[in-house]
Amino acid sequence: MAATSGIEKLQGTWEYVDGEHFDDYMKEIGVGFALRQSAKLVKPKLVISQNGDRWTLKSESTLKSASYEFTPDVEFDETRLDGEIVKSTIRFDNNKWVHTMRDKNGKESTITRWVDDQGQQQIEMKAGNVTARRWYKRAD
Repeated sequence: MAATSGIEKLQGTWEYVDGEHFDDYMKEIGVGFALRQSAKLVKPKLVISQNGDRWTLKSESTLKSASYEFTPDVEFDETRLDGEIVKSTIRFDNNKWVHTMRDKNGKESTITRWVDDQGQQQIEMKAGNVTARRWYKRAD
């Protein structure tokens, strides 16, 4: 499946700008207190790239770095930064990257990414009745 131009805008290197309710989101998906406290101090850099139909997202920070590779619409095992292994599927929908994760207890969370009219990457995270947001500016 060919990516749309809106999705292709996500490719590149992104620097963290700000966020809201991220701690609530991490708590909702079961991240422990100590890691949540550390995560509050981290300003991750994201690197998104594409090679054919395979995409890679790398999250790099002083605390921890992680990456995953995926093919759109194909479920894969992902290890979250807290070490939890989840089943993930990423689909491209109306210029948005929709990442659905399901943990071993069947609890789902969704992370949606898109580039807004100002050229910033917006990230909306939902789990249970919690919605968190983060946004990034282009670094390259």
